[in-house]
Amino acid sequence: MTLKQGKSNQTYRVEAIHTSLDLERRLEALGLTDGSLITVINNEKKGAMTARFRGARFALGRQIAEQITVSEVNPHE
Repeated sequence: MTLKQGKSNQTYRVEAIHTSLDLERRLEALGLTDGSLITVINNEKKGAMTARFRGARFALGRQIAEQITVSEVNPHE
């Protein structure tokens, strides 16, 4: 599934990032890499979604979120 499909207050593990190399490098610099955990804070509105990863809160455009493949994380892991 893609991050864009993620539900609010759910944590996911990044499986792959399918963006341009420049954008992928920028996301890596922010700490969003394959295998990292990302929690969707708010995905209810039509604008950018809000997510938390590496202890910081970010707004991600839906086009970017659509290019990030994630898997659900069991809350007891």
